[in-house]
Amino acid sequence: MNEEYLDKITRGDCREHISRLADNSIELFLSDIPYGISLDDWDVLHDNTNSALLGRSPAQAGKSAFKRRGKPINGWSQADRNIGREYQQWCQSWTERLLPKMKRGASLFVFGARRTIHRVVNAFEDSGFLLKDLLAWQKESAHHRAQKVSIVFARRGLEAEAKAWRGWRLGNLAPLYEPIAWFVKPYKIGGTMADNILEQGVGAMNIEACQSHGTTPTNLLAFGFQKGEKKIHEAQKPLQLIEFLIKLTTQEGQVVLDPFTGSGTTAVAARRLNRHFIGFEIAPEFHRAALERLDSECETGDAKDAQLIQQMLFEKARSKYKG
Repeated sequence: MNEEYLDKITRGDCREHISRLADNSIELFLSDIPYGISLDDWDVLHDNTNSALLGRSPAQAGKSAFKRRGKPINGWSQADRNIGREYQQWCQSWTERLLPKMKRGASLFVFGARRTIHRVVNAFEDSGFLLKDLLAWQKESAHHRAQKVSIVFARRGLEAEAKAWRGWRLGNLAPLYEPIAWFVKPYKIGGTMADNILEQGVGAMNIEACQSHGTTPTNLLAFGFQKGEKKIHEAQKPLQLIEFLIKLTTQEGQVVLDPFTGSGTTAVAARRLNRHFIGFEIAPEFHRAALERLDSECETGDAKDAQLIQQMLFEKARSKYKG
């Protein structure tokens, strides 16, 4: 039943396509879902929009890290208080469809924003999943802009206040990590996880495959982009980070689902690790870019295979000659 989707990135709304997947057929859900923080058009998941949202303020002119105007935490109107609930409802519109498709005991890794990850947790739990842990992806660096209060007051002509508030800033601390919610689908009541592993083939962690220099992995994941790793999507995650999560929870030949494919990182990682993948992407520009990236990965992989075969033949011939 999954043949039309297997090892493909399908363009469309995941809510339509998830329903068509076979029940109890997915070993891992791994997705960098929209965060609901109005990062761009695809991330506006609430009804209270206006002309200022995603516009550009004078303070943002010429800034590469803060291209668009988002809503302040306090909001612009009373209706903004509903944004979190609307985001949670959007999440639940597909998490409810997802539950029967996952194998019992299977893991689900969901990237989220620090301000909205609790809404994701609520949606998954209300749909029947269990929260196992909250991981933290530690980034190598973070864009940070915190206005100086003294400058704000000085521009208003409040010199005494500006002097009194020197050293103080508006905003947040540098955002050096992003949360990853780790869920599992419940296994049979009365059984054990060991029983589930034997029956479903999921539920354990491959610690040996995920060790770095002999060190056991923790729930703090420090991965950065590698040299030459092309960035296609502004919310893109490092390939090594996605590979780690796949290796941690799946075996070769199992199926990884990413219904918000974006730049295609999950698909590329799954292919490199000999896992099957199913991907959905609603935005045509990202769908096209992900397909191109996947095609490029295939060409690179074929070239590496040919080089390896050539090297093996060379070594075999040299060994025969020496003999």
